[in-house]
Amino acid sequence: MENTFYKYQGTGNDFVMVDNRNGQFPKDDYPLIAKICNRRFGVGADGLILLENDAETDFRMVYFNADGKEGSMCGNGGRCIVAFAHFLKVIEKETVFIAVDGLHEATITDDVVSLKMLDVKEIKEKTNALFMDTGSPHHVQLVNGLKSFNVVKEGARMRYGVYGEKGSNINFVEKNDEGGFDIRTYERGVEDETLSCGTGVTAVALGMYHLGNTKENTIGIKALGGNLEVSFKEQNGSYSDIYLKGEAKQVFKGELTW
Repeated sequence: MENTFYKYQGTGNDFVMVDNRNGQFPKDDYPLIAKICNRRFGVGADGLILLENDAETDFRMVYFNADGKEGSMCGNGGRCIVAFAHFLKVIEKETVFIAVDGLHEATITDDVVSLKMLDVKEIKEKTNALFMDTGSPHHVQLVNGLKSFNVVKEGARMRYGVYGEKGSNINFVEKNDEGGFDIRTYERGVEDETLSCGTGVTAVALGMYHLGNTKENTIGIKALGGNLEVSFKEQNGSYSDIYLKGEAKQVFKGELTW
């Protein structure tokens, strides 16, 4: 069978997007999904996302990591599927959709998507680091010399060595001269450094506020693939009204054969 796909990217985090409202995509074929995401033998992407019908919301987001396995929430993927739904005329400028971690609200203006993330009720303090779940599990650690830091080596070591087989995404952070923060992320499921990670950027913003490294509740975060903004409300260590904002763009489209 053949099926049209679209390639989207949000600050360098790239995804194969498929309109699966007809239910024809073989989403249980994990080797196929991994092959599609492979950068040498397939389209190449950090993940594959299906847009599906949902009875109670505008659409359902089904996200697969590059290893072919269904993943936890992906923030940049969530922003990209909002742009995709807008392109397909499923939505106009506002939406409510469902993902693996629950309901999400979002707005889109031109190529900029603002995505509401789930509340974060707890941030765990570890030795020289923080851990929280922003839809996906995230380790947040301040480092010096982020630009030359060996993210792949240290990220892989901690992803397995500290968090076991289930693992966690590993984020390394450094404050920049503009009052915001730079981030580099080792992403589980991709098993490599990615140019951006939306749930990771969200975790870093909340983490830096939690540690007192900023008093702002709207924080600019620089990933390797571009700039994102996180805003939130905090009360007694609990975070709500969390929004992840940045560009999400269509790159190209083609035909998948399986």
